[in-house]
Amino acid sequence: MRSYLLLIGITFITSYLVTPVFRAIGARFMPKIPVRDRDVHEKPTPKLGGVAIILGLALGIGLASQMSFFDGIFRAPEPILGVLWALLIILVMGVLDDLLDLRWWIKLIGQIGVGLVIVKHGIILKALPVGALHFDSPVVQVAVTVVIIVGTMNAINFVDGLDGLAAGISAIGAATFFVYSYMLATRVSAEDYANFSALLCAVLLGATLGFLPHNFRPASIFMGESGVLAIGMLLAVATLAVTGDVLGEDAYRFRNVPAFMPVLLPLGVMVLPYLDLAMSIIRRTANGKSPFTADRGHIHHRMLDLGHPPAVAALILYAWAALVASGVIVISLGNRKVAIPLYVAGFVCVTLVTWWPILKRRRKRLARSRKV
Repeated sequence: MRSYLLLIGITFITSYLVTPVFRAIGARFMPKIPVRDRDVHEKPTPKLGGVAIILGLALGIGLASQMSFFDGIFRAPEPILGVLWALLIILVMGVLDDLLDLRWWIKLIGQIGVGLVIVKHGIILKALPVGALHFDSPVVQVAVTVVIIVGTMNAINFVDGLDGLAAGISAIGAATFFVYSYMLATRVSAEDYANFSALLCAVLLGATLGFLPHNFRPASIFMGESGVLAIGMLLAVATLAVTGDVLGEDAYRFRNVPAFMPVLLPLGVMVLPYLDLAMSIIRRTANGKSPFTADRGHIHHRMLDLGHPPAVAALILYAWAALVASGVIVISLGNRKVAIPLYVAGFVCVTLVTWWPILKRRRKRLARSRKV
């Protein structure tokens, strides 16, 4: 655990210290994007924060390669090399988008290219623990893997509309997935706790936490396309790698792990981004628009419409993300007699806080009607 904590600390410090540098570069050299009607921020804000996040991720992975604790991961370096190449593509595409505002179909082609790079380097989904569903066709395996990667990247992108929201939810997701991956590693071996997914989530957790103080309201910098795509890619790859472990040739080693965890946990970790993505696609398609057309109908917009201030709305969405993500692990692997009542209590509390502005307005109307 100490090796993972060191990586989290190093990536945190790197991201925290480097972000102001790119904020200054963005303010000096990048074009100022005018504030749009759907935006929550009030003044033009630099969008190079993703570069700082990617640098933190790369440094963390590089440091891990020099630590004997992670020798088992770097002994077969193809998956790690795939992640690094994917980060490089994302970095270039993200900066170009910040400079030139690339068309959606160009970015989609780039995202598919990222997915193919990951597949080329050995991360590919061959089965799901749902009725022993196997993908026998290599073409189907590649297609499903790329769709998961592209979908996760866009899910993070869609939720990145409120100061600190994407970074905070991603940190919660990375922390939850790190705990699960680490627990998985401890159940497999009593000697080697190094795990590919845990490594990715550890560096992602540090990088997002280091960026968050600069991005929480009022944000002085945004992560931009490079940040959301890097985060989405790492979460997707961590998911695919864990699923491959549990369902691979050595699956008997994971017999004490609930078979549904590789499916439920990613859904729990990413429930808000995936839900927002699905609702946006349905809403825009129903209105005869492209799914990539921007609008003001995201979950965070609805929270603001309820009457929550932006910072409070972000904190409430953090609570929902943490509640769902941690609930999957605790209910599946913990003491259910204790976990379920606590989970229900947490659900009730977060629900009340979410709907409090409406309840407060109704209470005031009721009080006025009684006076009349």
